Amino acid sequence: MFSKSFLLLLLTAGSVALAQEQPVGDGKTDDTAAIQHLFDTLGSVKLPKGTYLLTQTVKIDLAKTGFAALTGDGTVRLIMAGEGPALHFVGTHEGSADPASFKPEVWESQRTPMVDGIEIVGADDKADGIEATGTMQITLSRVVIRECRHAVHLSVRNRNVLISACHFYNNKGIGVFYDNVNLHQSNIVGSHISYNDGGGVVSVGGNVRNLHIGTCDIEGNHGKDGPPSANVMLDSRGGSIGEVAITGCTLQHTHKSPDSANIRIIGSGTDPSLLRRSGRETTREGNVTITANVFSDVQVNVEVRHSRGVTITGNTFWEGFEHDLIVADCDNIVITGNNFDRNPRYLVNGNDNAEKNGILIQRCTDSIFSNNIISGVWRQRAAVDVESCSRLQISHNSILDSDGNGLRLEKVTGSMVVGNIIRDDRAEEKRSKESSLSVVEGKDNVVELNVLGTK
Repeated sequence: MFSKSFLLLLLTAGSVALAQEQPVGDGKTDDTAAIQHLFDTLGSVKLPKGTYLLTQTVKIDLAKTGFAALTGDGTVRLIMAGEGPALHFVGTHEGSADPASFKPEVWESQRTPMVDGIEIVGADDKADGIEATGTMQITLSRVVIRECRHAVHLSVRNRNVLISACHFYNNKGIGVFYDNVNLHQSNIVGSHISYNDGGGVVSVGGNVRNLHIGTCDIEGNHGKDGPPSANVMLDSRGGSIGEVAITGCTLQHTHKSPDSANIRIIGSGTDPSLLRRSGRETTREGNVTITANVFSDVQVNVEVRHSRGVTITGNTFWEGFEHDLIVADCDNIVITGNNFDRNPRYLVNGNDNAEKNGILIQRCTDSIFSNNIISGVWRQRAAVDVESCSRLQISHNSILDSDGNGLRLEKVTGSMVVGNIIRDDRAEEKRSKESSLSVVEGKDNVVELNVLGTK
C-alpha cells in the first residue's frame, strides 16, 4: 500500500508535468514543444487567447496524428521566430481527386486538416506561415499571416485546397505559393492578399489545374526594389498550369515597381505528351477565364504570353502605365466586352496622366477582339496595335480619343476587321494627326463597315 504522502507526491508531480506540457501563450515562453505535444497526442488543438512563441516548425504528421486541426477565435497569435513554416501539415495522399485513387487511410484519418481563427506573425527572415505537403482537403479560414516570407506554401502534392476569408498581408515573399506542386482543385475566395513583395497568388511549374480565385482583393504584391512580380502569376515554365478562373476580384498597385502586372500568364510549359504533338520547344498552356475584375495601377494590367484558350471578358481596366493588355505568341484568345478607360478620378493621385494604356497583340492566331471600349490611350503608336497575326476577328469595338493610330494592323493576314468605331473627337489641339486605321503589309483581309475619322 502507498502512503498518503507518497500518493500526494505522485499527483503533484503529475500535475507539474502536465502543466509543463501546456502552452503558456505569454509571447516570451517558447511554446514550440508544448504545441507540438498537443498535436502529437490530441490532433485537435484549440488554443485560448494568447501569443504563442515558436522557434521551430510544428510538424503535423497526419499519418501519426490522424485528423488534425488548429482553431482559435481570432485572439490567438503564433510568433514564428525560426526558419521555415510555423505549421507544416504533411499527409500521404499520392493520388488524384478521383475517389478510386485514394488510400483508405486518407479518408479514415487524414482528410481535411484545418486551421481557423488564428494569426501567424514572422519574426525571422525565413519564417513562413503554413506549408502543406501531401494533403487532401486542407482548409484555411479566417487566418491572418503577416511579416513572414511566404504566407501559404503548397509543396510537392496536394488536392482540393480551400482558402477562404483570410488575410495574407505584408509578407516578404508570396501570399499563396504553388511551388512546383502537383495540385488539382483549389479555391481561394473572399480573401485579402496584399503587400506581399514576391507576388499575391503565384504558381510556378508543377502540374496545376482547376485553380479558382474569386471575390478577392489582391493588391500591391510587388516589391519596389525586388524582381518583377504580379498580383496573380501563372508561370508554366518547367511544368504546366491550366483550367483557371479569376473572377470578381480587384487587382491593383503598384506601377512604381519594375515590370509589375496585375495578371501575368506565361504559358510556355513542358508537358511531355503535348510537346510530342505540338512540334514546339514548349507547350502553350492556358484555358484561363478572366472575368468581371477591376484592374489598375501597374505597368501592365494583364500580360499573356505563349498561351492558349484564354478568355478575357467583362473587366474594367485603367492605369496601365505601359499597356493595359499585352497578348503575344498565343492561340485561341477571346477578348470581349471589356472597358479600357482612363479613370478621371485618378487624376488626384499625383501621376498627372503618366499612364499610357493601350492594347498590344503580337504573333497571335485564331483569336477574337470584339465589343470592347478603348479610350484615352496616350503616347502609344496605336491604341490597339496588332502585329504579325492571322485569322483574327476584330469587330464592333469603339476605339476613341487616343494618340497615334486608333487601330494599327501590321503584317496581319486572313483576318476580318468589321463594324468598329475608330475616331478621335478631342479638341483640335489634342487630336491625333495619325490616321484612325492603318494597315501595313497585310493580305487576305476583309476591312469594311468601320466608322473612321473625326468631326
